[in-house]
Amino acid sequence: MSAGIECRAYRRGQTWVAHVPEHGVYGHGRTLKAVRASIIDGLAHIGVTTQVTVVAETPELDNLRSIEHAYTTALLAAVTSLALCSTTLGDIALATGAPAKRVKALLAELRVLPADVDPASTPGWAYPNDADEPSRSFISSAPSSRTAPQQNQAIQTQQRANEVGTTTG
Repeated sequence: MSAGIECRAYRRGQTWVAHVPEHGVYGHGRTLKAVRASIIDGLAHIGVTTQVTVVAETPELDNLRSIEHAYTTALLAAVTSLALCSTTLGDIALATGAPAKRVKALLAELRVLPADVDPASTPGWAYPNDADEPSRSFISSAPSSRTAPQQNQAIQTQQRANEVGTTTG
């Protein structure tokens, strides 16, 4: 028994058709399961017994696979970035919207990466206070614990202190 054969199945009307060129075997059927059985029978006729995997091919499925690959790549980058910041598994799962089991699997995958991988080469990662990046201040949109009159009073006090040249505590 050999390692296995993967063949592509294409839709022709209401039938799936697959070809194994290295053995010259064709298979067809209304379902992918029937195509697989047909390919296995054809291979058996020429004396080949192996596991057969049938992969359906359509433009829409190709698009779906490419989108899934892009999502997985982006998710891995996000998990890597958050893990490098010592974020917990639960927080990474919440932040990415991915199931915790998938995040755990990605983290395990990251642990088997070569030790010479530079975190800075990871998409989405940046060193804090990087000299190449200008300093940015964070402006929160969260409500302040002060009321509007208290905020106005604090601003006016700070402005007066700046005019006089002293600082307030």
